[in-house]
Amino acid sequence: MTPGLLPLLLLLLAGPPAAQPAPPTCYSRMLTLSREVTGDAQRLQAMEPSEACVRYLPRLYLDIHNYCVLAKLRDFVASPQCWKVAQVDALKDKVRKLYTIMNSFCRRDLVFLSDDCDALEYPVPVTTVLPGHQR
Repeated sequence: MTPGLLPLLLLLLAGPPAAQPAPPTCYSRMLTLSREVTGDAQRLQAMEPSEACVRYLPRLYLDIHNYCVLAKLRDFVASPQCWKVAQVDALKDKVRKLYTIMNSFCRRDLVFLSDDCDALEYPVPVTTVLPGHQR
C-alpha cells in the first residue's frame, strides 16, 4: 500500500461529519415546535390582519410543562375563527402536529409541572440572573 493511500482510505472510512451530534429527541422536538407555534401566533396577531377574525383567535403562549397545554392546543385547532385563511390554516396545522406529537408519540416523555390554565393566556416572563448574583 502506498503511503498517500492510507490517509485517503481513513478519510473515506470516517465518512462525512455529522451536522448534529445527536438526533432530536421527542422532548427537544416538542420544545422546538411549541416555540415555533408561539412565535408564529404572536407574529400573526401582531401584524395588521387582512382578516378581522385574526383578532379573535385564542392567544397561544405555550408551555409544554403545563397540563392545560393539551386542552389549549385542542381548542385552538377546533376554533371556527378564520376559516380558510392561509396563515391561520398553516398555524393550525403546526398546532395539530404538536398536539399529535405530545398526545401520541411522546406521551411518556412529558412531565407536567403545573396545571395553571390561566398561565397560558399571557407570555411567559423571561428571568435572567446575572452571574455572581444568585441567592
